[in-house]
Amino acid sequence: MDFKNKILSTIKIFGDHLNHYRWYQFLNGKYKWINYSCLVLLFLFYYFSLPKPLFSDPVCIVLEDEQQNLLGARIAKDGQWRFPNSDSLPKKYITCLINFEDKRFYYHPGFDPISLCRAFISNVKNGHVVSGGSTISMQTIRLSRKNPSRTLWEKLIELLLVTRLEFGYTKNEILNLYASHAPFGGNVVGLEAASWRYFGKKPNLLSWAEAALMAVLPNNPSLVHPGKNRAMLLEKRNHLFGNSS
Repeated sequence: MDFKNKILSTIKIFGDHLNHYRWYQFLNGKYKWINYSCLVLLFLFYYFSLPKPLFSDPVCIVLEDEQQNLLGARIAKDGQWRFPNSDSLPKKYITCLINFEDKRFYYHPGFDPISLCRAFISNVKNGHVVSGGSTISMQTIRLSRKNPSRTLWEKLIELLLVTRLEFGYTKNEILNLYASHAPFGGNVVGLEAASWRYFGKKPNLLSWAEAALMAVLPNNPSLVHPGKNRAMLLEKRNHLFGNSS
């Protein structure tokens, strides 16, 4: 038997195996062309469900010298200090962010079943939403959709979009998107703007303590940022150090 016949024989065996499943019998039944058309439409809906670009917010006009030191910046049209998207992130910040927000970031498909189950149990016990179980990828989707209300329907939409995000972007690209659009208190958006605003330096020059502070800040920027509630902010940062040690 030549190679071509072997392939045809394997396909036939696989087809005979599929015929034992009811879903396959239904799909290839009387209305199979309608069924396959619906599948194609669902695929197209899924493929185009994620807008490109994911973020279209205005950014600051930034002036830098040859060593990429900040010389000046003009606030974005929407009144936010939002620098252009980062091409790369410092390793210290990435380490702190993943330890604080999403320890299994590199291993899950955008959503973390363990975190979702833990959040569900916690919410049931408390009688209201105290945790969303969101991964960094899910938070990126929420930021792109301007933080809609936390409902079951919105969570399902997030789960759909986050899998599409993971198919279309690498893990490092997702980290860059999150870091460039996360809120850092007041009208400061993104790691680059926050690093210059609070520490007067580029993100890659942040110390471990400063990188940890940047990692925990977007967790609740309206309540805690370096301009107020500093004790609470330091407690969050020190808690991160404790969990990382």
